Amino acid sequence: MRDIAAAPPAQPSAEGTAFGIIAAISFCHLLNDMMQSLLPSIYPILKDSHGLTFGQIGMLTFVYQVTASLLQPMIGHYTDRKPQPYSLVVGMGFTLVGLLGLAYASGFAALLVAAALVGTGSSVFHPESSRVARMASGGKHGLAQSLFQVGGNAGSAIGPLLAAFIVLPWGQHSVAWFSLFALLGMLLLWNVGLWTVRHGYARLKPRAAQAAVALAPLPPGRVILAVGVLLALIFSKFFYMASITSYYTFYLIERFGVSVQAAQLHLFLFLGAVAAGTLAGGPLGDRFGRKPIIWVSILGVLPFSLLLPHASLFWTSVLSVPIGFVLASAFPAIVVYAQELLPGRTGTVAGLFFGFAFGMGGVGAAVLGLLADATSIGFVYQVCAFLPAIGLLTVLLPDTREARG
Repeated sequence: MRDIAAAPPAQPSAEGTAFGIIAAISFCHLLNDMMQSLLPSIYPILKDSHGLTFGQIGMLTFVYQVTASLLQPMIGHYTDRKPQPYSLVVGMGFTLVGLLGLAYASGFAALLVAAALVGTGSSVFHPESSRVARMASGGKHGLAQSLFQVGGNAGSAIGPLLAAFIVLPWGQHSVAWFSLFALLGMLLLWNVGLWTVRHGYARLKPRAAQAAVALAPLPPGRVILAVGVLLALIFSKFFYMASITSYYTFYLIERFGVSVQAAQLHLFLFLGAVAAGTLAGGPLGDRFGRKPIIWVSILGVLPFSLLLPHASLFWTSVLSVPIGFVLASAFPAIVVYAQELLPGRTGTVAGLFFGFAFGMGGVGAAVLGLLADATSIGFVYQVCAFLPAIGLLTVLLPDTREARG
């Protein structure tokens, strides 16, 4: 039972890809993000039962995501210096407690505390799990990062579906049943920690040293500029994503008069496209380079995002698929690109970029919620349609393949 997570290659070679470990960490990412996606999925219930405004809904997302944003870079930096393979279990434990808090919260203050606990769980989980994925990659960093991230995207897509068929019919207290998934995740992550101690660190250190030599020609100034550009692209991506994950259901209900369950199914369609795009982004980056994928995945969304606010219900659903797919393909390429720029700082990079992504999502949810209160949900999507134009900054990124040469 102890080695269940490492079953496919029981003794992976130093150069091979440990797909069993990647599968285990990806599945735990699915569980983690599925449970966390319950929060925005039950916003209609919380809005009605607690009398929340759009601004308060935005604050819930802000507290959850900014908690993760502030803690993730610090945790990633600390674990780069002092690796904590069993911290993944602790992170899942925070999520478990946060779910119970969401299930039995009696007021807005209690909901904020529960959201903060869920955010803390995310802040502990992502930096170390991203490091484990890189350890197990066997040099296929983009593929491993995509497989790891697609678990989270799949979980984010499944969460609203489960909310539509379980939480909405049975009420807020039914969220407590999802704590059983957290217990399963804690068991699997304990086994992942065992593998990391036995095999993982020996696999990572030689590759980090090789990467440091390979990318030595890049001067510090260009690295700083590149990181700044990547953070601007993250801002564009996750501000736009916040408009979908937090307010897409309200947009569909208000504009087209669909039911709550039907709106959740439309959100599931979008999040499913996000999962597919995440899976494609990493391997395409391995094959064609990170920079071309970043170009296409950010700027390529612009025509679709500009059309979305003016489309019918049918075409809104159709447009949501390429928006989700193309936009999501950026994140694996961005994370691996940044890890190549800063070799040996896997946890710091993962914490910075996952944390900044969560933070921008939280700030975006809060700002867009206030904007929706002041104007309308439709106006929010008209404004957000121009965010992918920030992808033009990709021209400032150095080509890491040229740097290797």
